Amino acid sequence: MTHRVTVGLDGSQESRAAAEWAAGEAVLRGVPLRLVHAEEYPTTAAVPMAPEDVQQRWADALLDEVAGTLRGRHPGLEVTRLRRPGHPSAALALEGAEADVLVLGSRGLGMVAGFLIGSVGMATIAATEQPVVLVRAPASAQAHDAPAAALGEGRPAGGGGVVVGVDIHESCDAVLGFAFAEAARRGCALTAVHSWRMPSALLYPVLDPALRNDLVAEVTRSLGDMLLPYRHKFPSVDVIEKPVLGSAGEQLTAAAEGAELVVVGRRVRHAPLGQHIGHVAHAVMHHASPPVAVVAYEGQ
Repeated sequence: MTHRVTVGLDGSQESRAAAEWAAGEAVLRGVPLRLVHAEEYPTTAAVPMAPEDVQQRWADALLDEVAGTLRGRHPGLEVTRLRRPGHPSAALALEGAEADVLVLGSRGLGMVAGFLIGSVGMATIAATEQPVVLVRAPASAQAHDAPAAALGEGRPAGGGGVVVGVDIHESCDAVLGFAFAEAARRGCALTAVHSWRMPSALLYPVLDPALRNDLVAEVTRSLGDMLLPYRHKFPSVDVIEKPVLGSAGEQLTAAAEGAELVVVGRRVRHAPLGQHIGHVAHAVMHHASPPVAVVAYEGQ
């Protein structure tokens, strides 16, 4: 694997915002940035498309424009460009496998285009075990259809730190390692959210409240124990432990409001029907406003 940050670029506001975020990430990591345009040409005349040479010239112009802008904004950053034929999800997954992190544009829930909604983004995430970060375009660019604004505002103003979803019943070292490292690079706090539910028997008011309190204490202790090795490894990171009752997707999305980055895990499942993305990661990807990092891990 080559140490670099790779971003998919298709000319949309979301992908331009992703490119700017990726450039900032590459600067933080001290690695090169690669811009990738993945293209696929239809085999049927039912889908009207520009001639292949026209598409290639357009893609080259897009890559050159964005690369030049990012080099100007980030002096000293090495930026390379690649126009890669093939199905976008397969091409991006292959590129992502050779990078530290793959960055894609995302339109979130309710939109029909972009890398996330539809098959491309979901298939790309499922096809690579490297971290994938999904970035939305800023509201100003969405409202005014301004690609330049999107390219200039891909990284949020900051101040909200990094938020990570933690499952105390899973060994998710890759997820926690990624989240702590990102917080350390940014010099910001890390909020570790574990969402849980009371066993149904404990919901009845006739039960001893002390039993509920014991369960809350046990969950809190387990969360602290899971985070302790990473506190030692990243002593500069201020950690906020947040065990909360409720739906994991909803609670993590709410906690992510105003954050610089939210990190979720995706368990790697070696199933005959292919990879799947868990419901918590799926909910956060669709509903959280900040960039969302999806990190694969081997489940127990």
